[in-house]
Amino acid sequence: MGLLLTKQDEKLIQQWQQQQKELDKPWRNFSWGQKEALKQKLKNFSTSHEDVKDINILVAGQIGAGKSSFINSVDSAFQGRITSRALVNAADGYSHSFTRILKGFSIRCGKKTLPFIFKDIMGLEPEILAGSQTEDIINALYGHVKDGYKFNQEQALGHNDQHYISDPNLSDQCFCLVYVIAADTVQFTDDRLIDKLRIVRQRISEKGIPQVIVMTKVDEACPLVKNDLRKIYKCKKIKEKMELWSAKVGVPMSHIFPVKNYHDEIDTNDDIDVLILKAIEQIVHIANDRLEDSESL
Repeated sequence: MGLLLTKQDEKLIQQWQQQQKELDKPWRNFSWGQKEALKQKLKNFSTSHEDVKDINILVAGQIGAGKSSFINSVDSAFQGRITSRALVNAADGYSHSFTRILKGFSIRCGKKTLPFIFKDIMGLEPEILAGSQTEDIINALYGHVKDGYKFNQEQALGHNDQHYISDPNLSDQCFCLVYVIAADTVQFTDDRLIDKLRIVRQRISEKGIPQVIVMTKVDEACPLVKNDLRKIYKCKKIKEKMELWSAKVGVPMSHIFPVKNYHDEIDTNDDIDVLILKAIEQIVHIANDRLEDSESL
């Protein structure tokens, strides 16, 4: 016969469960009042190489992780309104990538176009010959793929294709790979996808190209964060998920950034914006460091 719990007992249990999820203090220092300062820094940013006007950053990710939504959320944070330039698919259970063509997205802040471009690539699928091939990601990073290339599920881009750049300039190359993962399903990621990422990471590390992970859907993964986004760095579950991916893929924790994409909002929010802007600040500087080192590699 089970014990009958009073409402007070249930309340105490809920409080205890909440305490297990929330750390006593944030594990990463973060200032929530830095939104405007971050926007200004990024608005004033300039590349470290005179021959490169814009830093290219490749954004990849598993299908449904919020890759294109992240690009839109970055744009929204700078525009001060919800934008949707990178098309996304809102249908439940969609098993194939909605992004089919390599496309670059520049970001504007007011009337100024910022000196970095996000390249949106087809989503990764677990099957060996499905989705964005590892070779397509590597070729895009090295600057061999022209914008407008339509990805082929059966094979990667070949040297004889009209969209293949055989001798890319520095300005054609990408200087950082941003891989987008979803916090609510991160523990269920297919091992075949992990293997693909390890291959990509091993190959691009030979040329010193850094990899960053952006973890979306943090509000869906942790009720604590859903109720208060400012508790993101006090949420034990979020930290554990970041540590899991750091161990699986080999990306250091300092290169992993949890964010919330805009999804059903019709207005921007300062807390959502500042997490995104901080991630972008770090990504842009990481990419620019690679650009600065490019002549010695």
